[in-house]
Amino acid sequence: MNLHEYQGKEILASFGVRIQRGIVAHNAKEAVDAAKQLTQETGTGWHVIKAQVHAGGRGKGGGVKLAKNLKEVEELAGSIIGMNLVTPQTSAEGKKVHQVLVAEDVYYPGDSETSEFYMSVLLNRGTGRNMIMYSTEGGMDIEEVAEKTPHLIFTEEVDPGMGLLPFQARRIAFNLGLSGTAFKEMVKFVMSLYKAYEESDSSLFEINPVLKTSDDKIMAVDAKVTIDDNALYRRKTYAEMRDLREENPIEVEAREVGLNYVDLDGNVGCMVNGAGLAMATMDLIKMAGGEPANFLDVGGTADAKRVEEAFRIILKDPNVKAILINIFGGIVRCDRVAQGVVDAYKNMGDAIQVPIIVRLQGTNAELAKEIIDNSGLAVHSAVQFKEAADKVEEVLS
Repeated sequence: MNLHEYQGKEILASFGVRIQRGIVAHNAKEAVDAAKQLTQETGTGWHVIKAQVHAGGRGKGGGVKLAKNLKEVEELAGSIIGMNLVTPQTSAEGKKVHQVLVAEDVYYPGDSETSEFYMSVLLNRGTGRNMIMYSTEGGMDIEEVAEKTPHLIFTEEVDPGMGLLPFQARRIAFNLGLSGTAFKEMVKFVMSLYKAYEESDSSLFEINPVLKTSDDKIMAVDAKVTIDDNALYRRKTYAEMRDLREENPIEVEAREVGLNYVDLDGNVGCMVNGAGLAMATMDLIKMAGGEPANFLDVGGTADAKRVEEAFRIILKDPNVKAILINIFGGIVRCDRVAQGVVDAYKNMGDAIQVPIIVRLQGTNAELAKEIIDNSGLAVHSAVQFKEAADKVEEVLS
């Protein structure tokens, strides 16, 4: 589950991480009120207006602006709220901005130059350990840094039995070229950041930039946070932060009816039981010359009602030209699945306008094939993987 910047910062602050303070506004008037309140609380004279959408690269898309007075706060907030923000991480249509974060200006003059760093905490799936990834080259072009100058990207892996140790935080501060007060501040920042990541059940914390201010404070100016969905049952307050407006509406609908669905860009819909088989089925479609339009795991129950719900979800995608149903009958018998497919097909009437290939393997697979073949419906049956692939290729051509 992705969070907005202001929500991620709330979590960081609750674990003692210093953040760039800000107030959320849903219209221009609220933005002006927020700016006035921030000035009273922080003394800031300038304010940063930041679009709140689930996408990076907001600055490049015009979603982050500096306001030097209250009139500019009102004008900028009014222009950003309601816009479709297009960034390198959105579709061509962009994402509609429903709210902005009015934040304090932290690039004030002082005794030293400000510096921007990049830092993230995530799981290294290759080693099975959490790691901190960081760089001296923070800011909007971190992707370019990783591509052209990878030697400027550092990593620090954390032993799960020991946790993050102080000497590791000191090594990070040293590699970032810090000394004195800034060094001590960074050590504290890193320790608190890792604690926030671990204890919030997150799968990603990305801070870009981490700022060293002109008076040697270290703070998170941005926050991209992803919470592990599997942990939301014990993180009720975080679950309430979910903004469904930012998520794919088809995926939201699928989740509400208990289907594991991920929308993709292809032309062949997938209906499968089991994540491993679903991944293999997507490979099968690719090998047959198609592109998977979705990942859909119906789980262990594939009765007529559930199959019909899956059909309706898949067919909401106008790019779907065929549907491949690939079910392994272990606990659930193949003949019951086949009957479920036939019943769902009949219930939907003319709603299904694309070819359907059904491959059922496992308990009562042959009986299931007979049910499909004798149904009188425009459904192609298959038993072997290769046979299913050939039929996908046939209907696409």
